[in-house]
Amino acid sequence: MEHDKHYRSLESMYAAAPINELYKPIIVVSEGEATIEIELSEKHHHSAGGVHGSVYFKMLDDSAFFAANSLEFETFVLTSSFTTYLTRPVAFGTMKAVGRVVNSTKTQFIAESIVYDAKGNEIARGNGIFVRGRTLLTDAAGYGD
Repeated sequence: MEHDKHYRSLESMYAAAPINELYKPIIVVSEGEATIEIELSEKHHHSAGGVHGSVYFKMLDDSAFFAANSLEFETFVLTSSFTTYLTRPVAFGTMKAVGRVVNSTKTQFIAESIVYDAKGNEIARGNGIFVRGRTLLTDAAGYGD
């Protein structure tokens, strides 16, 4: 499969995920990298008025995941473990996550991700291990659409 077609198919797969109806993310996938942006609103807040930690985690995990899956052309990868560091609170504006693969072997990918606020300040970072799953990408909703 042509690399660019694979990247666009991953973007389509991400857009097809039902969970993303809530977040309305924009993703761009390239070789070993993925960038995701979301516009924040009160629906992303916890009861004290800041963005809930689950939003940070989703941004970190998704961008690292798609960076890893950009290097795997046949199967859906799975998050095996993920460590998250929330470094600065945010309430409104845009969150932008940049995930990059930093190591790859036959059995796993190690990827890191950083989330930035609208001013370019780092607000979270994380890293994870991703493994090849059994589900074919062609069987995943939205892939290749």
